[in-house]
Amino acid sequence: MPTDLVPSADEIAVHWREEPRIDPPTDFSRQAQVRDRSLQEALDPSHGPEAFRAYADLLTWDRPYDRVLDASQPPFYRWFPGGQLNASVNAIDRHLPDAADRIAYHFVPEDESAPVEHVSYAELSRRVNRLARLLQDRFALVAGDRVTLYLPMVPELPVAMLACARLGVIHSVVFSGFSGKAAGDRIVDSNSRLLITMDGYSRGGQWVDLKAKADQAVVDCRSRNHRLEGLLVFERTPHHYRSESPIRTPGEFILTDLLEGISQDFCKPVSRESNDGLFIMYSSGTTGRPKGCFHGTGGYLSWVAATTRYVLDLKPQDIYWCMADIGWITGHSYIVYGPLVLGATSVLYEGLPHWPDAARPWRISEHLGVTILHTSPTAIRALRRLDPDLPQRYATAFRLLCTVGEPIEPETWHWYHETVGHRRAVIVDTYWQTETGGHLLATLPGLDAMKPGSAGPPLPGITAAIYDETGRKLPPGSGRAGLLGIEHPWPGLMLGIWNDPDRFRKTYFDPLQKGAGSDRWIYCTHDAATWSADGYFRILGRTDDVINVAGHRLGSKEMESAALSVAGVAEAAVVPYPDPVKGAVPLLFISAQAIVSHANDLVPAVAQAVVEAIGPIARPHAVILVSDLPKTRSGKIMRRILRAVARGEEAGDVTTLANPESVSQVRDAVGKSLAAHPTPTSDERS
Repeated sequence: MPTDLVPSADEIAVHWREEPRIDPPTDFSRQAQVRDRSLQEALDPSHGPEAFRAYADLLTWDRPYDRVLDASQPPFYRWFPGGQLNASVNAIDRHLPDAADRIAYHFVPEDESAPVEHVSYAELSRRVNRLARLLQDRFALVAGDRVTLYLPMVPELPVAMLACARLGVIHSVVFSGFSGKAAGDRIVDSNSRLLITMDGYSRGGQWVDLKAKADQAVVDCRSRNHRLEGLLVFERTPHHYRSESPIRTPGEFILTDLLEGISQDFCKPVSRESNDGLFIMYSSGTTGRPKGCFHGTGGYLSWVAATTRYVLDLKPQDIYWCMADIGWITGHSYIVYGPLVLGATSVLYEGLPHWPDAARPWRISEHLGVTILHTSPTAIRALRRLDPDLPQRYATAFRLLCTVGEPIEPETWHWYHETVGHRRAVIVDTYWQTETGGHLLATLPGLDAMKPGSAGPPLPGITAAIYDETGRKLPPGSGRAGLLGIEHPWPGLMLGIWNDPDRFRKTYFDPLQKGAGSDRWIYCTHDAATWSADGYFRILGRTDDVINVAGHRLGSKEMESAALSVAGVAEAAVVPYPDPVKGAVPLLFISAQAIVSHANDLVPAVAQAVVEAIGPIARPHAVILVSDLPKTRSGKIMRRILRAVARGEEAGDVTTLANPESVSQVRDAVGKSLAAHPTPTSDERS
């Protein structure tokens, strides 16, 4: 074989066929907030950072900024230096003169018999100011302090975030599905003074005792010589404390009585310099020191306001529902700060989207008149699995559907577009990261054609490209995959990793610096991608999700997409399995849609679909049918657990799983399947 046909060990094979582009409906384009190319032209990189003044103009400033960007110490960029503002003023106060009665949140409890709570901007202001006053007067919090928030999807979470922001206190939200130990790790790393939590909440029809987990966090902190100054507990139902863990004094307080004792509904906001910290968002890694992504105030707020407006096309008259959890960055940017800065109305839902049945999201959307739905491909697949025809039975009025969190394969995309959106709604497939603050790649919904399976072009002001293993830029349409990098800074980029500047530089900028030159710093996403001739990017997944089969580096997402193209397959996940000859072979896990009567017939069909889509090199060593894949409560499939179980290793921490019982089921299925498909030894292969 000619050597130029042998793939490099560092090159990722790409077999995913290009999908035809679909233009947005004319009716949508006529009313979209971006209807021409002027925004893209204004933010062309040739103009430098000055055009981002338009993003800063979306905010209310206490003091004008001195310049747009301070790039004197790359890669530690500072946006709108000298400018002063307050995040809670931008999210609440500036709307009160004209829109005090507008609903900020429709809070939907998981219990369907409980009434929907409609929280106006005036009521949100009252709650935020009272809590801020309490934190300031009773607990002496000052700007720059840190507070950890360990709260579920209830109004008290954005209230607590905004109360901290009002004082200039840096908040660190810990996902309520995390264990007490995980919360303790983050409290210690951020050196938080207070922990704010809740007695409990409803999830999947069950009561989750969150206070008991918060107690574990406190114990974990003490074991590492970190003493919290207070543990503050909201009651899910005021004056009805339900946790089995008692309030221990001194140092622990129920917030209901304390807040009712606050006589004033106003707390003076603390004006913050644009690059003062707003929050720390920790990565969800399971090993090593937590990685605290540290975001500032002015740059971050301008970016989420602009992307909420231009990418989500969100308007004050919309009813917007982002189904993410505020414990993740999507919830920070696109449930709290972005929509509130724009004065929009959002749905806040407490529980599982498929509880008590798969029709719950469609009932909520129909009842509240949701016009924009924002969710993950995992949630879309799960709802499709439960009943693929169900959305058509409800009179929903979606005009825009957004996906976030992972690539969406064309098969799922088409169902979302045709069945959920009735082919009337625009789909926006967004790509971004915790570190980036907000969207990086996406179509502008009123302008750009949709392309199933592709996130789209870079947003205005973003310069994206892909790079090979030497740091050399690959041209669009090359047919090769590489590392996705961003060539110029943008306002949403985090300030750094909390208390670890060296880790920030080494993790995100050193990998591509060798190809950039000393005067340029390229942000490395650590995601593999392709760059089509039309300028659209397709994300193939994290570089550590690539499976090296006999020197062919295969993107796991392509194999999963091929599996999901088989009718009846609901979810798919590929992990590498050790092979003495090839190094690794794909092990493919699938679950079936609820409507499938002969699920075992899917196994050979899926194996054949992968071979037809990619080639014999990608043939799975085994296709393993399971009743459910292990997932976090945010819907992320835990491939780490699948890898460990496949190799006969311990699954590790499963406390964050929504379905921990799935691990033993997966282990049983793996045992049976691998017994039927043993890996030959190298002697047997020869």
